[in-house]
Amino acid sequence: MTAAFSIRIDDLTGAPARDLLALHLKGMQAYSPPESVHALDLSGLSGPDITVWSVWRDNAIAGIGALKTHPGGQGELKSMRTHPDHLRQGVAAALLDHIIAEAKARGLSRLSLETGSGPAFDPALVLYRRRGFADGPAFGGYAATDFNQFLHLDL
Repeated sequence: MTAAFSIRIDDLTGAPARDLLALHLKGMQAYSPPESVHALDLSGLSGPDITVWSVWRDNAIAGIGALKTHPGGQGELKSMRTHPDHLRQGVAAALLDHIIAEAKARGLSRLSLETGSGPAFDPALVLYRRRGFADGPAFGGYAATDFNQFLHLDL
């Protein structure tokens, strides 16, 4: 039997969360053109407009993700990453559902995200679209390129 996940706010001071964030940044740099890497580093995720959650199974970190609040009632999904030891076990789905519920609870009207294109991004795109995210225009100061894409979910 698989243990349930625990999702909690994370201040990014622990080594497991920092290591997973470093893995996320390394992956974004490996699969994205340099000008298209918009993943936030530790300092970028420490802003007052960002809440970070980590997902845990027993004592092992299984995933990480964040919600950035923009003016006008828009939220942005940031830094979603599942630990390699926990892929295809429902980590990202549980975290995404948690963040969507939190965005609704905060009264946000829309949740958006920027991501890349290509095989490395396909599993995440399938998950986002299954949760109702739809392709749309650039937002929040991003510039559209041939590589990136933008998805939105009206809440």
